[in-house]
Amino acid sequence: MSFVLDASVTLAWCFKDESDVRAAKALGHLSSTTGVVPSIWGLEVANALLVAERRGRLSAAEATDVVELLRELRIEIDPTPREIVFGPVLSLARAQKLSAYDSAYLELALREGLPLATLDVRLAEAAEKLGVDLFHG
Repeated sequence: MSFVLDASVTLAWCFKDESDVRAAKALGHLSSTTGVVPSIWGLEVANALLVAERRGRLSAAEATDVVELLRELRIEIDPTPREIVFGPVLSLARAQKLSAYDSAYLELALREGLPLATLDVRLAEAAEKLGVDLFHG
């Protein structure tokens, strides 16, 4: 079964000090199923990689290796049209006291009826409150 993949899980694959069993399980599942992400996902991940490079946390070669891995994975990008961004995403962000970025993942999980893979505690709490299953692998 497909699942919504949050940037927090993706970034846990990139940094050894952020490794997590749930993130590893999500990565393993991408060999047989599809991760679905809102359009903001790529920008969030790319920005985190750039910041990590600038701070010396990752070398450019390591960041390139991560990008190559991400290109090979079964990840589908939802276009998240502006009607959704300025409608349900914004409403969820207000109601659940989330950032618009986090709300985009939650809205996608709700809309598609998919479990959410996240390491973000506040996002996980909001998902559970709204009846969204969390991905446990």
